[in-house]
Amino acid sequence: MAVKIRLRRMGAKKSPFYRIVVADSRFPRDGRFIEEIGYYNPLEEPSVVKVDAEKAKTWIANGAQPTDTVKALFKKHGVL
Repeated sequence: MAVKIRLRRMGAKKSPFYRIVVADSRFPRDGRFIEEIGYYNPLEEPSVVKVDAEKAKTWIANGAQPTDTVKALFKKHGVL
């Protein structure tokens, strides 16, 4: 099973809100996921990112691959 850490889009039209989830790469973007580890709100100024760093590190140690966007968010907020 190829596991990815990626963003799951929530919120209404034209007002996105994202949850950072661990999901099987074969499932759709907003479909089934394994665990929710945080959220990202790009509309607030400055943008808000809340991540459970311990869970993220555990999943990465177990082989989960973060997407490019999630990797950038993790680097910006000191998770990686």
